[in-house]
Amino acid sequence: MAHKRELYGVLKRPLITEKSSVQMQNGTYVFEVELEANKHQIAQAVRDIFGVKVSKVRTVRMKGRKNRRNRYGYFNEKDWKKAMITLVKGETIEIT
Repeated sequence: MAHKRELYGVLKRPLITEKSSVQMQNGTYVFEVELEANKHQIAQAVRDIFGVKVSKVRTVRMKGRKNRRNRYGYFNEKDWKKAMITLVKGETIEIT
């Protein structure tokens, strides 16, 4: 079993949006995760932190947006990774 510090390094924060709130009712939770984390590490982190059984993990690499710095130039936000975690039927995670 990995240390709690390593597990919390994989999961950064839950993403709470209108779409993800609807998905939570169906047992799918959305988290922002570390860019280098793979599906097995994400599933293990959710299993160990929340004590639930994971059915499926899907990941998407999100490109950072281009923002205006001033009238002379732009800067890009960092890329980030999103994970949609489906739990076994009957399992829930309490996210507040």
